[in-house]
Amino acid sequence: MSAAQVVTTDASPQRGRPPARGGHRRRRVPPLVWLFLLVPLGIELAWVFWPALNSFSLSFSRWNGVGAAEPVGLDNYQRMFDDPIVRTAVQNTVIWTIGFGGASVLIGLSLAVALNRPRRGVGIYRSAIYLPMVFSLAVTGLFWRVLYQPDGSINTALEGIGLDGVARQWLADPDTALYAVLVAAVWRQVGYIMVLYLAGLKGCDPTLEEAAAVDGASAWQRFRHVVFPQLRSVNTVIFAVTVIDSLRTFDIVWAMTRGGPYNSSQLLSTYMFEQGFTSLNLGYSSALAVVIFLLAIGFIITYLVRATRED
Repeated sequence: MSAAQVVTTDASPQRGRPPARGGHRRRRVPPLVWLFLLVPLGIELAWVFWPALNSFSLSFSRWNGVGAAEPVGLDNYQRMFDDPIVRTAVQNTVIWTIGFGGASVLIGLSLAVALNRPRRGVGIYRSAIYLPMVFSLAVTGLFWRVLYQPDGSINTALEGIGLDGVARQWLADPDTALYAVLVAAVWRQVGYIMVLYLAGLKGCDPTLEEAAAVDGASAWQRFRHVVFPQLRSVNTVIFAVTVIDSLRTFDIVWAMTRGGPYNSSQLLSTYMFEQGFTSLNLGYSSALAVVIFLLAIGFIITYLVRATRED
């Protein structure tokens, strides 16, 4: 074997060998990154998870915020079954969930379909519809509370078109208080739903709709059989978001009616707040919070399971 062959044979493994420094060495995470991760985690644990765990333990006790809590077992949960206001709150929560979710989705989807086509001034309409989402629920409630006054804009408009008999004190009538607040909540939510559906419509394949149009399908048939099936993943997200938002709704109801009149607009969330911070029945309030949490987590788990199956 010649000297050149020996040199070539000895050098060949060196070419395939990784660099001595920096090749497989694990990169060290900078301390600043750990700081940015651990500080929010600590705040989350202290202000969210720890109070949530305390709610579970407090739900089995009687406590007014002063002194030691008195264990009562399942008495707080038994009290729920005998509390007529809880039954009213559960009924109103179901009505709210169906009305809030159904109306928001139908109106938001309709607006998204109408404003999906590029045309002159469409951006202004989208911005105007989404604008209520900028305001908090409390501010929205105060705004609509002024509109619902006996001499407010709503009654004035009804009287102006000759519907004097329809005008009433909307928030003071037990038959209309819940639905009046529901209208205000839907007015704020439709912009958010519209944006989600607009994002979903942008991801739809336009060639499928064009092919259906060539085959003679009407606009409704194209939407029902071509476009809407492509929005399945968006529908799943919107369903989960609207249901969870419905269960945790508090601000707008409390700002407009505080659960009244005569508990006619009471939801589980507002009744929980009233029991905890007005009546100082923190044990009973914690039991209500646990029920709301279990309902919400049930929908979250359902959404995650469904999303995992789709993936």
